[in-house]
Amino acid sequence: MTTIAQPRPPQRPGVLAARQRRFAIASLSPILLYLGVFSLFPILWAMVLGFFSYTPIRQGSWFLGLGGQNPFIGIDNYIELLTGSGKPAEVFRIAAGNTFLFTALVLPLNLAITLPLAVMLESINERFKTLFRAIYFLPTISSSVALVIIWSYMYAPGWGLLSQIFKLVGLVPPKSWLQDPSADLFGVPLAMACVVIAHVWQDFGYNLVIFVAALQGIPKTLRDAARVDGASPWQEFWLVVVPLLRRTVLLTSVLTVISSLQVFVIFQLLTRGGPQNQTQTMLLSIYENAFRFSNNLGLSAAMSMVLFMIILALTVFQFRLLRTEWEY
Repeated sequence: MTTIAQPRPPQRPGVLAARQRRFAIASLSPILLYLGVFSLFPILWAMVLGFFSYTPIRQGSWFLGLGGQNPFIGIDNYIELLTGSGKPAEVFRIAAGNTFLFTALVLPLNLAITLPLAVMLESINERFKTLFRAIYFLPTISSSVALVIIWSYMYAPGWGLLSQIFKLVGLVPPKSWLQDPSADLFGVPLAMACVVIAHVWQDFGYNLVIFVAALQGIPKTLRDAARVDGASPWQEFWLVVVPLLRRTVLLTSVLTVISSLQVFVIFQLLTRGGPQNQTQTMLLSIYENAFRFSNNLGLSAAMSMVLFMIILALTVFQFRLLRTEWEY
């Protein structure tokens, strides 16, 4: 005798919603726990430390070593950073200027390379697109330490590749690409210019992939209509493609500025802030004050919060400057 399976009764909306909530909570709990422990707590801890004269070698009187020999000093750390005459504060102010200079050089150079290159990649034969994308993106996923070793060879004085190229074409190379404080390139310290070139070479592949994806999302009919109306390739690029990529330009600008303000490895391994603090950055100054020289975590925490506020302010400014009210 064949038994006919009875259809399951439909679940009540309340039961279904409760199951969906439990599934969402179970799915999101691990990542929320991770972000809370490794992102939110360090940010809050840095905010608190910024109001203390805190050094881990001194003993505190209460929560996590605060108080006692690590006293509460209010906003004295921030006042010291802005107006103080101590060496850490003076170096940090120099580092802030260097960081802004580095970001101001990296952002336009990165966009000037990635956007036209993305348009060129979209115009080549389909069979070669994937190959060229992989080639350009390869430095982005490579180890920063390995890339610094490569560029150290490139910038080595005398026997380095760049020096040899200069000699080959009859030019006199600088005495030192990275350690000559008197050398400059169009008014920019030569060491800073060298680090900018190395960083853009490593980082531009990320924005390139974003621009390629955005170009694929532009309706082909809009570009065809521009050609029918007699637009040249240059006019098509500036009058059709660039306006439609405004949201993507905003995204890449924000990401590039944030990453440029937080560059650490390439400065630490390539120049160590030299020569004469010409490549000293805020993140490098935070690291040196916290772990290398003075172990002054309170002052370093205040530096990190200043950097956080700068990143926040620049991000808000970029969103207001480049935001659009339309989509295609």
